[in-house]
Amino acid sequence: MIDSHCHLEMKQFDADLQAVIDRARAAGIDYMITIASDLKGCERAVRLAEQHDCIFAAVGLHPHDAKDFSDATFERIRALSRSPKVVAIGEIGLDYYYDYSTREIQRAVFADQLAFAKEQALPAIVHSRDAQEDTLRIVEVSGVRKGVMHCFSGDVAMAKRALALGFHISIAGPVTFRNAVALKEVAKMVPDDLLLIETDAPYLSPEPLRGKRNEPACLVHTAKHIAELRGITIEDLDRLTTLNAQRLFGIGKLPEAKFTYAIRDSLYLNVTNRCTSACTFCVRFHSDFVKGHNLMLDREPTAEELIEQIEDPSKYREIVFCGYGEPLLRLDVVKKVASWVKQNGGYVRINTNGQGSLIHKRNVLPELRGLVDVVSVSLNAHDAETYERVSRPSFLDAYAGVLDFIREAKNHIPDVRVTVVTAEGVDIAQCQQIAYELGVALRVRELDVVG
Repeated sequence: MIDSHCHLEMKQFDADLQAVIDRARAAGIDYMITIASDLKGCERAVRLAEQHDCIFAAVGLHPHDAKDFSDATFERIRALSRSPKVVAIGEIGLDYYYDYSTREIQRAVFADQLAFAKEQALPAIVHSRDAQEDTLRIVEVSGVRKGVMHCFSGDVAMAKRALALGFHISIAGPVTFRNAVALKEVAKMVPDDLLLIETDAPYLSPEPLRGKRNEPACLVHTAKHIAELRGITIEDLDRLTTLNAQRLFGIGKLPEAKFTYAIRDSLYLNVTNRCTSACTFCVRFHSDFVKGHNLMLDREPTAEELIEQIEDPSKYREIVFCGYGEPLLRLDVVKKVASWVKQNGGYVRINTNGQGSLIHKRNVLPELRGLVDVVSVSLNAHDAETYERVSRPSFLDAYAGVLDFIREAKNHIPDVRVTVVTAEGVDIAQCQQIAYELGVALRVRELDVVG
């Protein structure tokens, strides 16, 4: 994991800093970003980062210290930001709860530091307390679209506005508190690729350590709670938030492409990146990653490679053919691997665009009989015209072919389902009616679904 926000430069860690770092590493925290609050903190944060491979730094003035902002201070922060271990500008922002600096000064200094972050092409780490409207307005005007709302304490409405500006939402220990109802809702709704976790150590220890000094090793408690809220494993949350921090802050080596990838208790097989549709909502046009896994292949796996990586299919609830392309383009591989999975006690699902018979110019479904337990077909639209616009298939009359595939699948596959995505112009009610007439279950998928 990565603790995306802590304060190791503060005096609370003077007596046992190395032990704190050692405990963090033992708990599985690979990297920590120590975030400065004042000029002295900036100096020490950079020094710590340069002394420890596992520590990175952010430099900036906290709103409490905005009153100390001067040309000389700014020049020193600028100089410190040149260190290769500085990965962000922060923490900066507004705090109307304490008002240690006047609000006018806070707003001016916040705007200046956002401009600096934009100039340096570094993400901004934003503190906002009792200043929701001004914080979002100043960020929006600044043009900064790379950053994080740290130790988020707002509601879902504020989170959505911040997300719309391209900002990550970072969740800290208070999410574990029993009365943190609004924050728990935020932790559940943030999209996978914009979620971060942090300790804000030495402050805000999570349950069951509330009241004690916080430290990066305690991140595990917060991570477990957020994973439970989102209905995923802590391994899933670790992978997602680590990747997000790596990409935002430029930390560590990004994961390589995978042929197989686990989510919860399912194992997915990424057999090809080729597809006969170019759906407008498809994530592969925006990112190489799905739920923390790199799916952008540099080559297609053989059946033998997939079987070797599966190892024991009975360990998983299901083995799913689903990657960045249409699995039935590689029908022979699907059949060979599915046959082996069934022989070894596994359960098989295929996620498909429903164009398999069009691809091979024959009815392929009898060939999958006995090999596949579930087939999930992307219906995507309520009529041919909308399907053409949303799915952008390479075949003429593809929508009719997909409907024929669904009807025929019922003769060979025990469980046939269809899915639609809430894309613009798709009539969900009509899709539900079509699914009813076809006699299959319908799953409606929301864009930016989490978990």
